[in-house]
Amino acid sequence: MERTLFEPEHDLFRESFRKFLDQHVAPNHAKWEEQGIVDREVWLEAGKQGFLGMAMPEEYGGGGVKDFRYNAIVAEESVRGQYSGLGFALHNDVIAPYLSELANEEQKQRWLPGFCSGEIITAIAMTEPGTGSDLQGIKTRAVRDGDDWVLNGSKTFITNGINSDIVIVVAQTDPEKGAMGFSLLVVERGMPGFERGRNLDKLGLKAQDTAELSFTDVRVPAANLLGQEGQGFIHLMQNLPQERLSIAVMAAAAMEACLDMTIQYVRDRKAFGKPIGTFQNTRFVLAELATKTTAVRVLVDRFIEDLNRGKLSVEDAAMAKWWSTEEQVELIDRCLQLHGGYGYMKEYPIAKAYMDARVQTIYGGTTEIMKEIIGRSLKLS
Repeated sequence: MERTLFEPEHDLFRESFRKFLDQHVAPNHAKWEEQGIVDREVWLEAGKQGFLGMAMPEEYGGGGVKDFRYNAIVAEESVRGQYSGLGFALHNDVIAPYLSELANEEQKQRWLPGFCSGEIITAIAMTEPGTGSDLQGIKTRAVRDGDDWVLNGSKTFITNGINSDIVIVVAQTDPEKGAMGFSLLVVERGMPGFERGRNLDKLGLKAQDTAELSFTDVRVPAANLLGQEGQGFIHLMQNLPQERLSIAVMAAAAMEACLDMTIQYVRDRKAFGKPIGTFQNTRFVLAELATKTTAVRVLVDRFIEDLNRGKLSVEDAAMAKWWSTEEQVELIDRCLQLHGGYGYMKEYPIAKAYMDARVQTIYGGTTEIMKEIIGRSLKLS
């Protein structure tokens, strides 16, 4: 299917990002998978070449162009190369809107130049050991004490958790107010009482640092309150649609990449004296998968357009997130089956895709939560 989403300037950006990946990521990613974390130098190089903070104002070192299509290109090319250790999508797609829309001028001057240069790596801490998709169940607490907030609690499954220099922490600041009692606090590297636990040993995404974080009487300056006190939950709801669309973008790209590698494999692999791609079952399976891949691509590209127009709803983002990721997981499973025993070998790209994909239906809000969001919008009761 010919895509009509991009303009010539996007094609040039894609070409430049592919060169960056070839030169600075491809030679190192296997090492990063072994060590469980990418080297910070790749962030600095990405910042130097303009692949971080594309939507940030130029005065802070950003690209000055608020166009999610550039974000989509970074995500798509990273996925197609299977460079799952890069935390750029979290940085650009998830954290950037919080900082650009909620930070005051003093905060922007402190954080945005480093955000765009790669000197400041970012993370957001929502999930807790006992609280996943149910954000209102967050227990981490911050109490005002003079010019500081005193923060206590713990978070888990935090992407960029080891490398991060600033972490947006979702905390209770007024438990009596329920959903209106949450605020966002920016915790900075080196603050006393802020500790990073182990780099979690995951099924996939091996080069991506995912950590446990703990906060013990961390004194966070009041100047690090992001947005309005008590409005944290609202701020989250406003920004989650873009995060969920970002995950859908990765799902669509992964489906296309895995379909392509499987088509090539069945052309080359022989059984009973002929390529397995000539068997009717293989053709029928791939015909079905090609159709589903095209359907996901059409949906995701349309929602990228909606996001750029400021029209992407919470419900539409939820639809894109759950459906694309479930289709991704199913497609990769069936593609692995067509690889036979070789699909189970880690040196084959389809095996890595299989391991990296499974979390897609979980983070950013599980499939079940996405369906609940959609179901509530239908006003069935």
